[in-house]
Amino acid sequence: MKKAKLRVQNKKNILMVWFAVSFFLLNSALYAQSSGAYLIPRQIFIGDPATLVVPLPASGQNENIFINDAESLPQDPNIDFNLIVLERRTTGSRLMIEFMVFTTGSITLPVIEIGGEKFEGLSITVNSLMDNNMPHALSGAAAALAMPGTAAMLYGSMAALVFFILAAVWFLLKGRTVLKKLREIWKRRRLFNTMRNIEKRLQRALSRGLDRRKILDRLSEEFRDFLSILSGNNCRSMTAREFFNGITLDFSQESDYQENALFLGNFFQKCDELRFSGVNIDSQEITDLLDNFKSFIDTAEKPKEKHTEEAKN
Repeated sequence: MKKAKLRVQNKKNILMVWFAVSFFLLNSALYAQSSGAYLIPRQIFIGDPATLVVPLPASGQNENIFINDAESLPQDPNIDFNLIVLERRTTGSRLMIEFMVFTTGSITLPVIEIGGEKFEGLSITVNSLMDNNMPHALSGAAAALAMPGTAAMLYGSMAALVFFILAAVWFLLKGRTVLKKLREIWKRRRLFNTMRNIEKRLQRALSRGLDRRKILDRLSEEFRDFLSILSGNNCRSMTAREFFNGITLDFSQESDYQENALFLGNFFQKCDELRFSGVNIDSQEITDLLDNFKSFIDTAEKPKEKHTEEAKN
Protein backbone atom coordinates (compact mmCIF):
# COMPACT_ATOMS: atom_id res chain seq x y z
CA MET A 1 0.00 0.00 0.00
CA LYS A 2 2.80 2.42 0.86
CA LYS A 3 4.52 1.76 -2.49
CA ALA A 4 1.27 2.39 -4.36
CA LYS A 5 0.75 5.68 -2.50
CA LEU A 6 4.33 6.74 -3.29
CA ARG A 7 3.78 6.00 -6.99
CA VAL A 8 0.60 8.06 -7.06
CA GLN A 9 2.35 10.92 -5.24
CA ASN A 10 5.30 10.82 -7.69
CA LYS A 11 2.90 10.95 -10.64
CA LYS A 12 1.16 13.98 -9.13
CA ASN A 13 4.52 15.74 -8.60
CA ILE A 14 5.55 15.03 -12.21
CA LEU A 15 2.23 16.41 -13.53
CA MET A 16 2.60 19.56 -11.41
CA VAL A 17 6.15 20.16 -12.70
CA TRP A 18 5.03 19.56 -16.31
CA PHE A 19 2.12 21.98 -15.87
CA ALA A 20 4.40 24.67 -14.41
CA VAL A 21 6.93 24.34 -17.25
CA SER A 22 4.17 24.42 -19.90
CA PHE A 23 2.61 27.49 -18.30
CA PHE A 24 6.00 29.26 -18.27
CA LEU A 25 6.66 28.48 -21.94
CA LEU A 26 3.16 29.55 -22.99
CA ASN A 27 3.48 32.74 -21.00
CA SER A 28 6.81 33.50 -22.69
CA ALA A 29 5.40 32.86 -26.17
CA LEU A 30 2.35 35.06 -25.66
CA TYR A 31 3.98 37.61 -23.42
CA ALA A 32 3.93 40.28 -26.13
CA GLN A 33 0.13 40.44 -26.10
CA SER A 34 0.04 42.09 -22.67
CA SER A 35 3.56 43.47 -22.26
CA GLY A 36 2.85 47.15 -22.84
CA ALA A 37 4.50 47.35 -26.27
CA TYR A 38 5.06 50.88 -27.60
CA LEU A 39 5.80 52.58 -30.93
CA ILE A 40 8.68 54.87 -31.87
CA PRO A 41 7.47 57.43 -32.89
CA ARG A 42 4.30 57.22 -30.80
CA GLN A 43 2.01 58.35 -33.67
CA ILE A 44 2.66 57.15 -37.25
CA PHE A 45 1.09 57.83 -40.63
CA ILE A 46 0.87 55.70 -43.75
CA GLY A 47 4.31 55.23 -45.29
CA ASP A 48 6.23 56.29 -42.15
CA PRO A 49 9.12 54.13 -40.90
CA ALA A 50 8.51 53.02 -37.30
CA THR A 51 9.81 50.66 -34.61
CA LEU A 52 7.63 48.54 -32.31
CA VAL A 53 9.37 47.77 -28.98
CA VAL A 54 8.05 44.85 -26.90
CA PRO A 55 9.50 44.49 -23.35
CA LEU A 56 10.16 40.86 -22.36
CA PRO A 57 11.09 39.05 -19.14
CA ALA A 58 14.73 38.71 -18.12
CA SER A 59 16.71 35.87 -19.74
CA GLY A 60 19.41 33.57 -18.44
CA GLN A 61 21.89 34.71 -21.11
CA ASN A 62 23.06 37.82 -22.95
CA GLU A 63 22.73 37.66 -26.74
CA ASN A 64 21.29 39.47 -29.76
CA ILE A 65 19.40 37.64 -32.52
CA PHE A 66 18.81 39.46 -35.84
CA ILE A 67 16.52 38.85 -38.82
CA ASN A 68 17.27 41.25 -41.66
CA ASP A 69 17.16 39.31 -44.94
CA ALA A 70 14.04 39.54 -47.11
CA GLU A 71 13.43 35.79 -47.26
CA SER A 72 13.40 35.29 -43.47
CA LEU A 73 11.35 38.40 -42.61
CA PRO A 74 7.54 37.97 -42.26
CA GLN A 75 5.51 38.59 -45.41
CA ASP A 76 2.47 40.86 -45.42
CA PRO A 77 0.87 42.68 -48.41
CA ASN A 78 0.53 45.95 -46.46
CA ILE A 79 3.71 45.89 -44.32
CA ASP A 80 7.39 46.04 -45.24
CA PHE A 81 9.58 44.58 -42.49
CA ASN A 82 13.16 45.89 -42.45
CA LEU A 83 14.70 44.40 -39.30
CA ILE A 84 13.71 42.25 -36.29
CA VAL A 85 15.99 42.10 -33.24
CA LEU A 86 15.57 39.96 -30.11
CA GLU A 87 17.76 41.26 -27.29
CA ARG A 88 18.12 38.78 -24.43
CA ARG A 89 19.50 40.24 -21.21
CA THR A 90 19.67 39.03 -17.62
CA THR A 91 18.33 42.42 -16.57
CA GLY A 92 15.39 42.43 -18.99
CA SER A 93 14.92 41.46 -22.64
CA ARG A 94 13.06 43.14 -25.47
CA LEU A 95 11.88 42.56 -29.06
CA MET A 96 12.32 45.36 -31.64
CA ILE A 97 10.52 45.32 -35.01
CA GLU A 98 11.39 47.93 -37.67
CA PHE A 99 8.73 48.24 -40.39
CA MET A 100 6.79 50.51 -42.75
CA VAL A 101 2.99 50.30 -43.19
CA PHE A 102 1.06 51.26 -46.34
CA THR A 103 -2.53 51.10 -45.09
CA THR A 104 -4.46 52.86 -42.34
CA GLY A 105 -6.44 51.73 -39.31
CA SER A 106 -5.78 49.13 -36.65
CA ILE A 107 -3.43 46.47 -38.03
CA THR A 108 -2.38 43.15 -36.48
CA LEU A 109 1.17 42.11 -37.30
CA PRO A 110 1.79 38.57 -38.57
CA VAL A 111 3.27 35.97 -36.21
CA ILE A 112 6.92 36.74 -35.43
CA GLU A 113 9.20 33.72 -34.92
CA ILE A 114 12.74 34.42 -33.72
CA GLY A 115 15.19 32.64 -31.46
CA GLY A 116 12.85 29.69 -30.95
CA GLU A 117 10.10 31.99 -29.60
CA LYS A 118 6.81 32.98 -31.19
CA PHE A 119 5.15 36.39 -30.75
CA GLU A 120 1.61 36.97 -31.93
CA GLY A 121 -1.28 39.33 -31.28
CA LEU A 122 0.85 42.48 -31.77
CA SER A 123 -1.23 45.34 -33.16
CA ILE A 124 -0.59 48.95 -34.21
CA THR A 125 -2.68 51.92 -35.30
CA VAL A 126 -1.78 53.88 -38.45
CA ASN A 127 -3.29 57.33 -39.03
CA SER A 128 -4.42 58.73 -42.37
CA LEU A 129 -3.10 61.93 -43.94
CA MET A 130 -6.56 62.65 -45.37
CA ASP A 131 -8.38 62.61 -42.02
CA ASN A 132 -9.07 66.24 -41.07
CA ASN A 133 -10.82 65.21 -37.85
CA MET A 134 -7.76 63.53 -36.34
CA PRO A 135 -7.42 64.56 -32.67
CA HIS A 136 -4.36 66.59 -31.73
CA ALA A 137 -2.91 66.21 -28.25
CA LEU A 138 -1.55 69.28 -26.49
CA SER A 139 1.07 69.09 -23.80
CA GLY A 140 0.24 70.27 -20.31
CA ALA A 141 0.92 73.81 -19.19
CA ALA A 142 4.49 74.53 -18.08
CA ALA A 143 5.12 75.24 -14.45
CA ALA A 144 5.31 78.90 -13.45
CA LEU A 145 8.80 80.37 -13.04
CA ALA A 146 9.80 81.97 -9.79
CA MET A 147 10.59 85.67 -10.31
CA PRO A 148 13.68 86.96 -8.54
CA GLY A 149 13.42 90.55 -7.42
CA THR A 150 15.94 91.90 -9.93
CA ALA A 151 15.60 94.67 -12.46
CA ALA A 152 16.71 92.42 -15.33
CA MET A 153 13.96 89.91 -14.61
CA LEU A 154 11.38 92.66 -14.20
CA TYR A 155 12.23 94.38 -17.51
CA GLY A 156 12.53 91.04 -19.25
CA SER A 157 9.06 90.06 -18.09
CA MET A 158 7.64 93.38 -19.29
CA ALA A 159 9.29 92.94 -22.70
CA ALA A 160 7.94 89.41 -22.94
CA LEU A 161 4.45 90.65 -22.10
CA VAL A 162 4.63 93.33 -24.81
CA PHE A 163 5.91 90.78 -27.32
CA PHE A 164 3.09 88.41 -26.39
CA ILE A 165 0.49 91.13 -26.92
CA LEU A 166 1.95 92.03 -30.32
CA ALA A 167 2.09 88.35 -31.28
CA ALA A 168 -1.54 87.90 -30.24
CA VAL A 169 -2.59 90.88 -32.36
CA TRP A 170 -0.64 89.53 -35.34
CA PHE A 171 -2.20 86.10 -34.87
CA LEU A 172 -5.71 87.57 -34.83
CA LEU A 173 -5.01 89.51 -38.04
CA LYS A 174 -2.84 87.16 -40.10
CA GLY A 175 -1.71 84.27 -37.96
CA ARG A 176 -4.59 81.91 -38.69
CA THR A 177 -4.16 82.30 -42.44
CA VAL A 178 -0.41 81.68 -42.21
CA LEU A 179 -0.86 78.63 -39.97
CA LYS A 180 -3.50 77.24 -42.33
CA LYS A 181 -1.11 77.64 -45.28
CA LEU A 182 1.73 76.00 -43.36
CA ARG A 183 -0.55 73.10 -42.43
CA GLU A 184 -1.56 72.64 -46.08
CA ILE A 185 2.11 72.72 -47.15
CA TRP A 186 2.97 70.12 -44.50
CA LYS A 187 0.12 67.82 -45.55
CA ARG A 188 1.03 68.22 -49.23
CA ARG A 189 4.68 67.37 -48.56
CA ARG A 190 3.71 64.27 -46.61
CA LEU A 191 1.36 63.25 -49.43
CA PHE A 192 4.14 63.40 -52.02
CA ASN A 193 6.55 61.55 -49.72
CA THR A 194 3.92 58.84 -49.29
CA MET A 195 3.48 58.53 -53.05
CA ARG A 196 7.24 58.16 -53.50
CA ASN A 197 7.37 55.47 -50.82
CA ILE A 198 4.54 53.60 -52.55
CA GLU A 199 6.39 53.78 -55.89
CA LYS A 200 9.55 52.37 -54.29
CA ARG A 201 7.55 49.63 -52.55
CA LEU A 202 5.91 48.59 -55.83
CA GLN A 203 9.33 48.52 -57.51
CA ARG A 204 10.60 46.20 -54.78
CA ALA A 205 7.50 44.02 -55.08
CA LEU A 206 8.09 43.73 -58.84
CA SER A 207 11.74 42.76 -58.32
CA ARG A 208 10.68 40.08 -55.82
CA GLY A 209 8.43 38.48 -58.42
CA LEU A 210 5.09 39.17 -56.73
CA ASP A 211 1.78 39.03 -58.63
CA ARG A 212 2.09 41.64 -61.40
CA ARG A 213 -1.66 42.20 -61.73
CA LYS A 214 -1.88 42.98 -58.02
CA ILE A 215 0.95 45.49 -58.47
CA LEU A 216 -0.95 47.16 -61.32
CA ASP A 217 -4.17 47.19 -59.25
CA ARG A 218 -2.37 48.92 -56.39
CA LEU A 219 -0.68 51.41 -58.75
CA SER A 220 -4.01 52.33 -60.38
CA GLU A 221 -5.77 52.68 -57.02
CA GLU A 222 -3.08 54.85 -55.40
CA PHE A 223 -2.66 57.07 -58.47
CA ARG A 224 -6.42 57.69 -58.68
CA ASP A 225 -6.55 58.60 -54.97
CA PHE A 226 -3.65 60.99 -55.48
CA LEU A 227 -5.37 62.67 -58.45
CA SER A 228 -8.60 62.96 -56.46
CA ILE A 229 -6.77 65.05 -53.85
CA LEU A 230 -5.01 67.26 -56.40
CA SER A 231 -8.09 67.89 -58.54
CA GLY A 232 -10.86 67.89 -55.95
CA ASN A 233 -12.81 65.48 -58.17
CA ASN A 234 -13.62 61.81 -57.63
CA CYS A 235 -11.09 60.18 -59.96
CA ARG A 236 -11.50 56.71 -58.44
CA SER A 237 -14.36 55.75 -60.78
CA MET A 238 -13.14 57.61 -63.92
CA THR A 239 -12.30 55.63 -67.05
CA ALA A 240 -9.26 56.23 -69.25
CA ARG A 241 -11.51 57.94 -71.83
CA GLU A 242 -12.75 60.38 -69.19
CA PHE A 243 -9.15 61.26 -68.32
CA PHE A 244 -8.60 62.22 -71.97
CA ASN A 245 -11.25 64.94 -71.45
CA GLY A 246 -8.94 66.51 -68.86
CA ILE A 247 -9.06 67.38 -65.16
CA THR A 248 -7.89 70.55 -63.43
CA LEU A 249 -4.97 69.91 -61.08
CA ASP A 250 -3.87 72.42 -58.45
CA PHE A 251 -0.32 72.61 -59.86
CA SER A 252 -1.22 72.92 -63.56
CA GLN A 253 -1.29 75.97 -65.80
CA GLU A 254 -3.70 76.37 -68.71
CA SER A 255 -0.92 75.41 -71.14
CA ASP A 256 -0.48 72.07 -69.34
CA TYR A 257 -4.16 71.12 -69.44
CA GLN A 258 -4.11 69.15 -72.71
CA GLU A 259 -0.67 67.70 -71.96
CA ASN A 260 -1.85 66.32 -68.59
CA ALA A 261 -5.05 64.96 -70.14
CA LEU A 262 -3.07 63.12 -72.83
CA PHE A 263 -0.60 61.70 -70.30
CA LEU A 264 -3.24 60.52 -67.82
CA GLY A 265 -5.48 59.06 -70.53
CA ASN A 266 -2.62 57.08 -72.06
CA PHE A 267 -1.35 55.99 -68.62
CA PHE A 268 -4.65 54.53 -67.40
CA GLN A 269 -5.48 53.11 -70.82
CA LYS A 270 -2.18 51.19 -70.83
CA CYS A 271 -2.64 50.16 -67.19
CA ASP A 272 -6.17 48.83 -67.81
CA GLU A 273 -5.07 46.95 -70.95
CA LEU A 274 -2.40 45.11 -68.96
CA ARG A 275 -4.71 44.43 -66.00
CA PHE A 276 -7.61 42.98 -67.99
CA SER A 277 -5.88 41.50 -71.05
CA GLY A 278 -5.57 38.01 -69.52
CA VAL A 279 -2.09 37.46 -70.99
CA ASN A 280 1.28 37.35 -69.28
CA ILE A 281 2.49 40.83 -68.34
CA ASP A 282 6.04 41.88 -69.19
CA SER A 283 7.80 43.31 -66.14
CA GLN A 284 9.39 46.01 -68.32
CA GLU A 285 5.94 47.41 -69.11
CA ILE A 286 5.19 47.73 -65.40
CA THR A 287 8.59 49.33 -64.85
CA ASP A 288 7.79 51.92 -67.54
CA LEU A 289 4.46 52.73 -65.88
CA LEU A 290 6.16 53.13 -62.48
CA ASP A 291 8.78 55.44 -64.03
CA ASN A 292 6.04 57.56 -65.60
CA PHE A 293 4.23 57.65 -62.27
CA LYS A 294 7.39 58.84 -60.50
CA SER A 295 8.01 61.53 -63.15
CA PHE A 296 4.47 62.81 -62.75
CA ILE A 297 4.90 62.97 -58.95
CA ASP A 298 8.16 64.93 -59.32
CA THR A 299 6.51 67.38 -61.71
CA ALA A 300 3.43 67.82 -59.53
CA GLU A 301 5.50 68.68 -56.46
CA LYS A 302 7.14 71.70 -58.11
CA PRO A 303 5.75 75.08 -56.94
CA LYS A 304 3.31 76.87 -59.22
CA GLU A 305 5.83 79.70 -59.70
CA LYS A 306 8.32 77.31 -61.27
CA HIS A 307 5.67 76.02 -63.67
CA THR A 308 4.89 79.62 -64.63
CA GLU A 309 8.57 80.40 -65.36
CA GLU A 310 8.93 77.22 -67.44
CA ALA A 311 5.79 78.11 -69.42
CA LYS A 312 7.16 81.62 -70.14
CA ASN A 313 10.52 80.26 -71.30
